[in-house]
Amino acid sequence: MRTEKQKMLAGELYDPIDPGLSQERDRCRNLCLALNATREEQKEERQRLLNELLGQETDAWIQPPFFCDYGSNIVLGTKVFFNFNCVVLDVMPVTIGDNVLFGPAVQIYTATHPISAVERRKWLESARSITIGSDVWVGGGAVICPGVTIGDRSVIGAGSVVTRDIPPDVFAAGNPARVVRRLDEEASASSGAGSTACHNPIR
Repeated sequence: MRTEKQKMLAGELYDPIDPGLSQERDRCRNLCLALNATREEQKEERQRLLNELLGQETDAWIQPPFFCDYGSNIVLGTKVFFNFNCVVLDVMPVTIGDNVLFGPAVQIYTATHPISAVERRKWLESARSITIGSDVWVGGGAVICPGVTIGDRSVIGAGSVVTRDIPPDVFAAGNPARVVRRLDEEASASSGAGSTACHNPIR
């Protein structure tokens, strides 16, 4: 018989109250609590806690406070930046490429629940993995929903709710987020995506 963790990582309905999963979440919450309590001058301690939380060596800049479910299901490329108050519900893998910027209060949700109220009463849940490509900029307050893929070099407007896949090299915004226009890679590189900044501030 498969464990609840195996069901969880397969994207099937599982029992989140399973003792093993509860223990893993407790570990994660304690590490987040310790990370969020560090001072700016405690850079080495912050890095140690972050490496332990994610289970990998990383050069990510994560500005506390930061919150996640397991930590071990977050896979980061190089030079990833999370601003204040970001949340990652990494029930299934959240894979993030290189040079990715997240504004304040970005929320990334792999976790989901049955639509049927009868099913929800069983207190089972499931999840769908999320993939964010390289050189992506996600504006403050955006919500990335379960199962979404965001293509390389795309920009997500602040406050957007991303419910479906976003292709590479586009600016997408709204609720639900839709492609507003394609981005010219050369122009974006020279201007720092300046024309979208008023819609999508990092800070």
